Amino acid sequence: MGGFFGVVSYDNCTPDLYLGIDYHSHLGTKLGGMAVYNSDTGWDRSIHHLANAPFQTKFESALDNMKGHIGIGCISDTDAQPLVVKSRFGTFAIVTVGRINNEEALASRMLQVNDGYFLENEKDSVNATELAAMLINEKNSIAEGIRYAQEQFDGSMSMLVAYRKGIYCGRDLYGRTPMVIAKKENGDYCVSLESSAYQNLGYKTEKVLGPGEVVFVGEKSAQPGLIQLIEKKKPEKEKKVCAFLWAHYGCPTSNYEGINVEETRMKIGQELADADQGQIDDIDSVSGLSDSSVAAAIGYAERSGKPFRRVLMKNTLIWPRGFKPADQKVLGHIAHMQLIPNKDLIEGKKLLIIDDSIACGAKMKETAALLFKNGAKEVHVRTVCPPVLYGCRYIKFSRYTSEADLIARRVILELENGQIPSENRLQQYVQEGTDEHKKMVDQICRQMHVTSLKYPTLDMLVKAIGLKEDELCTYCWTGRD
Repeated sequence: MGGFFGVVSYDNCTPDLYLGIDYHSHLGTKLGGMAVYNSDTGWDRSIHHLANAPFQTKFESALDNMKGHIGIGCISDTDAQPLVVKSRFGTFAIVTVGRINNEEALASRMLQVNDGYFLENEKDSVNATELAAMLINEKNSIAEGIRYAQEQFDGSMSMLVAYRKGIYCGRDLYGRTPMVIAKKENGDYCVSLESSAYQNLGYKTEKVLGPGEVVFVGEKSAQPGLIQLIEKKKPEKEKKVCAFLWAHYGCPTSNYEGINVEETRMKIGQELADADQGQIDDIDSVSGLSDSSVAAAIGYAERSGKPFRRVLMKNTLIWPRGFKPADQKVLGHIAHMQLIPNKDLIEGKKLLIIDDSIACGAKMKETAALLFKNGAKEVHVRTVCPPVLYGCRYIKFSRYTSEADLIARRVILELENGQIPSENRLQQYVQEGTDEHKKMVDQICRQMHVTSLKYPTLDMLVKAIGLKEDELCTYCWTGRD
């Protein structure tokens, strides 16, 4: 996925920018970047790969070497950014989070119309942030350019554009990714994807941007040095906030649309316990497999009256992340290596394990094997969200190479005797309560070698979040926009 953070400050913005970006590290594993503007020296930019080291270790030197009063940065799983671009508006820096499905068509048009070229290419692919910058430059103002670029994209894109007097903040047209602006008592502002990223930095929430809203955070022209919010584009009425943020990727202490992530996950755990009532009352304990599923496990334990136990301990010092590699065999190996079993809590026990999601299935299969190897009598698996059947078209959540990597898709292909199902046929597997859906879940259960497997219904997840279903993006589960 990715996360962004920006600061407009009276003094040096770099310390807050550094920490604010670092608080987004759970959203990406590939690249990190910072760009800072100093009125004396201009723009300074730094980008580092994060695959084998955390953000802090790569950017600690920036605290001494990069100084300025305006800065933006990001954690990215896709392109190298921020980019610093010389444009018709002057030089600006830009970061983006999202996905452009028609980037090749847009890039071809840009090359033909402008007779130009792209510099920030990787493996012969267009850098989406550079494409956004080129589209912005086609209009008469940065604010107008942001909206214009977003309207050209098949997909979704939120962006921060910083120039010498402040930061333009543009949330994607349907609000799939959050964007919030916060303020310090001294008048400094920050803009963030995660509301939890600035809490320890002394900022308080000032404004939550609506879908498609563009706001400028910067200096008043009449009184240089005083920072203000200037609204440029009003929010759209329709929204499709990504439900997967509550289910998996979001920080537990964050709020999206005023709804807390941790509380939502506890509620879905309670819903799962209610659905299991009377069926597996003899389980010995409930555990959360990943950090983002612990709250659901606690909610399940509280509602069911069963004890919450940490039957697996995660070694975060050696294996801080579990989903970095695209290779599923390597992913399964990491899942095995990073989890240390507590045999005294496992041997001879009937265990219920909750995970946030099951996408490709490698991690859960390895975990179940590890539990049985250490003497588990039964391993029952529950998840925070329904089966993942579609690759995200909007945010680039996953690192798998195609939808064919999803365990639900592989199982469906087997059930269809190797024939790729039509979309209408596929929807029979999506719909809860159908024979096809039941067969799919049963087959996934057998392939992962677990005692039982249950997913929540989409209605259960929507109820736990608390928004209307048509205000949420549920594409990865339903295939519907």
